[in-house]
Amino acid sequence: MKSKKIVNKIQKDKYTTRKEVLTSFFLSSDYELATKKQIIALFAIPQADVKQLDKILDELEKEGIFYIDDSKRYVPYSKSHLIKCKYQAKSSGFGFGLVEYGEDVYISSRNSNGAMDEDEILVEVINNSGKSREGKVVKVLKRNTTSVIGRFSKSKNFGFVIPIDDSINDIYISKKNSQNYKTGQVVQVLITKYPTENNKAEGKIEKIIGDSKDAHIDAKSLYVSYDLDKMETFNQNIQEELKHIPHMVLNEEKINRVDRTKERVYTIDSSDAKDLDDAVSVKKKDNGDYILSVYIADVSHYVREKTALDKEAIARGTSIYIPGKVIPMLPKELSNGICSLNAGEERLSLAVDMIISKNGEVLSSEVFKAVIKVTKKMSYNKVYKVISNQEDEELTKEYGMYKEDLLLMEELAKILNEKRTKEGCINFNIPETHIVLDDNEDVVKIEPYPITFANQIIEEFMLVTNMIVAEKYYYLELPFIYRIHEKPDEEKLRDLNLILSNYKLRIKGIKDVHPKALSDILNKFEKDEDKDIISTYMLRSLKLAKYSNECLGHFGLNAKYYCHFTSPIRRYPDLFIHRIISKAIDNKLVFKKNELLRYEKQAEDYAKSSSEMEKNSTKIERDFDSLYSAIYMRDFIGQEFNATVCSITSFGIFIKLENTIEGFVSFNDIPGDYFLYDESSRMLIGKRTSKKYKIGDKVKARLIKSDVLTKQIDFEII
Repeated sequence: MKSKKIVNKIQKDKYTTRKEVLTSFFLSSDYELATKKQIIALFAIPQADVKQLDKILDELEKEGIFYIDDSKRYVPYSKSHLIKCKYQAKSSGFGFGLVEYGEDVYISSRNSNGAMDEDEILVEVINNSGKSREGKVVKVLKRNTTSVIGRFSKSKNFGFVIPIDDSINDIYISKKNSQNYKTGQVVQVLITKYPTENNKAEGKIEKIIGDSKDAHIDAKSLYVSYDLDKMETFNQNIQEELKHIPHMVLNEEKINRVDRTKERVYTIDSSDAKDLDDAVSVKKKDNGDYILSVYIADVSHYVREKTALDKEAIARGTSIYIPGKVIPMLPKELSNGICSLNAGEERLSLAVDMIISKNGEVLSSEVFKAVIKVTKKMSYNKVYKVISNQEDEELTKEYGMYKEDLLLMEELAKILNEKRTKEGCINFNIPETHIVLDDNEDVVKIEPYPITFANQIIEEFMLVTNMIVAEKYYYLELPFIYRIHEKPDEEKLRDLNLILSNYKLRIKGIKDVHPKALSDILNKFEKDEDKDIISTYMLRSLKLAKYSNECLGHFGLNAKYYCHFTSPIRRYPDLFIHRIISKAIDNKLVFKKNELLRYEKQAEDYAKSSSEMEKNSTKIERDFDSLYSAIYMRDFIGQEFNATVCSITSFGIFIKLENTIEGFVSFNDIPGDYFLYDESSRMLIGKRTSKKYKIGDKVKARLIKSDVLTKQIDFEII
């Protein structure tokens, strides 16, 4: 037995050494392109080791060391003019090659070479002039779409499936595989042959999702297409682990924790929220300083490293919120149960006490472990009524005893908000879409999500907490995940200035722009609808916020230090840094060297995977919003609406209704003239009348089409 272990170790060492040698070989400046046969001869690899060589070469290809060209030679990316990237398909057939560093590459439909969304591709840049570089797909390295959901259509000799994802072309189904299916059925198709430059994809129907008679088939199809049905449950290993997690706080778990169960502590959230991450309390000292205490659910106490629960949380990365449903990162036993800060129940918490001056400066802070018992679960709606003196007799009876605390919270939140705004934090004014479903899951209303200063109270408290925690652990030099937002590109700001010129405004100093310059611009808009439009454009001009193991600052918040600490029930980065903070508290900041190295690697990996999963969840949520918007608007065909021009392109304009729904107006549906697009001013100008349409214009529009399949809503200008 011992000798077998020694042999295994020798083989393992031999494998590692050979892989290191081959990596150096491919990356060497002296390397000349070679085939596998030439490599075998060059290194005199015996026949018995060829399988091992295949495994090493396969790993190196996946790690991005090289790609294999058409002549079967191994080409390192360092010796190639080609770019390895991920394909992001768009609805009109074109797409982008997303690169890890540098500028993404535009890829037209004719140059996509059959690439599908999320495929890993090799791109050759064919045009580097103008505002963006253009490329063509030379090779698809890895396919990431294996099955597709769509509507089946049958003809005499074959069938085809029209995918609900309109970035994917129709999929051919042979006559043999079409016989048992009917036109109109929604099916799941296994791709048996991927598309090429000249041929459509081919597939085999795996199962029927439903048919057009089902009133909810469109939502059900989209749900299944994103595999959300598979995420409704958690695997057996997780179910077993849940059995060993208590449903109440045990006495032994309270040891070495600060007892705050007698303090007045509140959760403020939407009335139907069940996963309550955060609770707050505010006191005022005799000298006028405030004591803000923020209590966050101690999820890392229950979700331990290397458990099945933790692995699944890493894979999901975030909870997904779609109308009428939540796909949670953690099982409900945790998210709605022992981790949720439910009123009247003892709960474990990771807490932050902050002393804040009357000018909003954080004078001191402490992070510690606590046991709390939430005094009252409050809703945004009711809190707003209380702080704005709109309560009725029933509300006074329910909230009267807490009103003094709520007014103190409002007072501090206004101070923090004023300080942030003064320092240049960009307060975007973009109302979210609120989709209301009835008990039958039918859309009954779409409106701007109601936001009041009650929401702002919690927002301000969470922002200052996230900043303080990030700064504290940055200076402790511990492995961490930060929320970063890099400076915008100069070119994007030039485009934004074109839009602002319609309002006789301009951002100055765009070469090294400060957030305050953008914040000041937004503050010049008095009308909410104008501020909404410019906020949207400004947000598009900025880079996407993401997670990083490096503290690179947050441009939009004008924050040097920022992290996500306050939502560990629904975001993995929060959970991860809770684990670091908890260990730091327990071990009095002492970590073993191997622990630090492990956590540093995890911080890097989880920041990357969480950023990807966040993008994925955002895409899913937007897709559902678009679907429900198209379903809802079907009942209003022919009706007229007040709208605002929110975007102008070379092929038409986009308008936004007062209920936040966006739609498209083709040039052909703008009466009175033939309109030309002026790119320099981002305007439409009538050729004969010189009538102009610009961003921010108010228009009257009639709904002419609401296509649920493509999720497109079309209007005509009256």
